[in-house]
Amino acid sequence: MTSNPMPASPSAPATVIANQPDMFGPMLRAWRRRRGASQLALALQSGVSQRHVSFLESGRARPSREMVVQLSSALDVPLRQRNAMLLAAGFAPVYRESNLAAPELAPVRQAIDRMLKQQEPYPAIVVDRLWNFIQGNDAATAFTIFLFEGPPPPSPAGKAPNILRWLLDPKALRPKLANWEEVARHLVSTTYAEILADGGEPKALAFIEEVMAYPDVPASFRKLRFEERPQPVLTLDYIVGGKSLSVFTTIATLGTPQDVTLQEVRIESFFPADERSDALFRSLAARS
Repeated sequence: MTSNPMPASPSAPATVIANQPDMFGPMLRAWRRRRGASQLALALQSGVSQRHVSFLESGRARPSREMVVQLSSALDVPLRQRNAMLLAAGFAPVYRESNLAAPELAPVRQAIDRMLKQQEPYPAIVVDRLWNFIQGNDAATAFTIFLFEGPPPPSPAGKAPNILRWLLDPKALRPKLANWEEVARHLVSTTYAEILADGGEPKALAFIEEVMAYPDVPASFRKLRFEERPQPVLTLDYIVGGKSLSVFTTIATLGTPQDVTLQEVRIESFFPADERSDALFRSLAARS
């Protein structure tokens, strides 16, 4: 499932943004080091000479738009950060950031809708990279109402419902999650690690600081605790109104996105971890 990048033919003249600070070199060096690659390794991976990589990092040479895309692709830089590298080099962004409701994304929306429907009677939701809720299937709606024992609380002004906020907030789902500390530590640490791997964008780091400010969320949650014999999968074990429910999840992403929004979309599917939970899901589906 793919989307097309912003129209820009390789032979078309590059749009240059004037008066941009010369930050491409430091950004390239930072991404190379983040990926654990030497200049030689990057040169071999991208088909560029090591000398030219060195000149680009030091500012002795300026890249073309195509060179920025070539090197950032070799380093597997996320599309959002590739646009930042293009801006740093003085070029307009190549990859658009579409609204998921945009007409050109209709085939992708249809595919996601099919995935959500196929998951019934088990829940499936669509979230972005920071766990903001985008949509869910009917089972997800029934599951949410079950967990909250009614409609979920309204989100803060100007903010979408957010799964990580719900799990960390003592006034939301946190008291109902029997293994809260284990789950919260895993979600915070993996989300934080992904944010750092994606370049540590200020907006994303600010989100981590926000959720870490909930009561009794220790700073150590940013680091995943080593367990000598971890379980095969981490389950979320809820106790709601005297009923126990144990689930695990899988997360799917689009295989070849060329749009910032699509690269950051995640489809999370929930599955029962035991027969009792399976029966409860089917009971919820029968009521809706």
